[in-house]
Amino acid sequence: MKQITHMAPGAIKTVRSLLDDRAVRSVFIVADRTAYEKSGAKIYIESALQGRVQVIFDDFAPNPKYVDVIRGVKFWHTHPCDIMIAIGGGSAIDMAKLIGICGTHRGQYREFLTGEIPIRDKAAPLIAIPTTAGTGSEATHFAVVYVAEQKYSVAHANVLPDYAIIDPNLTANLPPSITAHTGLDALSQAVESLWSVNATAQSRGFASEALTLVLDNLEAAVHRPTPDVRANMCRAAYLSGKAINISKTTAPHAISYTLTSQFGVPHGLAVALTLGAVLIYNNGVTSGDCWHPQGVAQVQKDIRYINRLIGVASSEEARKHIDDLISAIGCPTRLRQVGVDTDADLETLVQNVNTERLKNNPRALSQFELRQILREIY
Repeated sequence: MKQITHMAPGAIKTVRSLLDDRAVRSVFIVADRTAYEKSGAKIYIESALQGRVQVIFDDFAPNPKYVDVIRGVKFWHTHPCDIMIAIGGGSAIDMAKLIGICGTHRGQYREFLTGEIPIRDKAAPLIAIPTTAGTGSEATHFAVVYVAEQKYSVAHANVLPDYAIIDPNLTANLPPSITAHTGLDALSQAVESLWSVNATAQSRGFASEALTLVLDNLEAAVHRPTPDVRANMCRAAYLSGKAINISKTTAPHAISYTLTSQFGVPHGLAVALTLGAVLIYNNGVTSGDCWHPQGVAQVQKDIRYINRLIGVASSEEARKHIDDLISAIGCPTRLRQVGVDTDADLETLVQNVNTERLKNNPRALSQFELRQILREIY
C-alpha cells in the first residue's frame, strides 16, 4: 500500500479536504487527550469534522497494552466509522493501528497480536497525525503492544497508515523532556537502521538524512526551539521511521523494552542509554560472531560511515559524542540513574531482552556479552 504524506507547517488544515474527497460521514479518533488539546490539533480537527459523526477513544496508557487494545476494539465495535484518525505520539498511533487490525474480527485478539493468526485486513483507513517528533510510527507498517509485560511487534502491510499528516506546528508546545526523549528515539532509529542486517540503499538514504537532522537540531529543539528546528526534527522522525520500516531496529531497541515496561524509562531514553555502548560492541565484530549477510567488512564500513556522519574519526569518539548529546539535553547516560541499580535489575534486562529485534543486530550478542555491556553503562 502506498502512503499519502503531507508534511509542512499547517498540514493539518488538509484534513478537511481529505475527508471531503472520501465522502467521510463518521470519524473514529484515537487520541492522547493531552496532546490533542495542547498541540492545537483539536481546533483544526473539530472544524474539519463539522457535519460528521465523531467519537473519541482515549482510554489507554503510554506504550499500548493488550487490555487497552481490547478496550479500544470493543469501543470500535460499538461505534464503527468510515475512517480512523490517530492524534498524538507513538502510543496513540500504535493504538489506532492495533484497533484497526483487530477491529475486523470478534475474538482471538491475543492470537492476532502475538502472531499466531495472520492479519488479513483492517477496519478502516487510518490517518496518522503525530504531535511529537521521534517515533516515526506514522511511517511504519508495525505497532508495538505489551501482552503480559512481553513486547510484541505486530507487522503487516495493512498496519501502515494510509495517510500521514505531519505538521511541525503541532510540536511547538511540547515540553523539553518529551522533545528530548522522542528525539533520542529518532537518533537511535537512524543509527540502528544504518548497521542493521536488513539495511538497503534506500533505508540507508532515509537513515543518513535523519541522523544528520537530529545531530544538527535536537539540542536546539530542547533548549532553543524555532519553527525551522521543529520542522527539521519532524522530518528526522519521519525519515527514521521510513528507515526502520525497511531495516527494522536492533540491539538497543531489543534491550529497551524491558527498561520501559518494568523500570518506567521513557522509550526514546531507554533506547539511547545503550546506543553508544552497542556501537562500540558492533565495531568489534569478527568473522566468528558476524550476523550480517555481507560479512565483517560491511559492518565495519557501516560503522565508519556512522562515525563520519557524526563528524568523528573513531567509534570511541562517536560514543562520546552520543553521550554528550544525551547529557546536553538533560537526560541520564547511566542505568543506575534510571533505577536499574542492583545485580538483580541487570539480570532482569538480560533475561527479558527481545530476541526478535536482537536478530537484526550485525554482531551476535550472547547473555554474557549483554551483561558486560550493561555493567559498563551501569
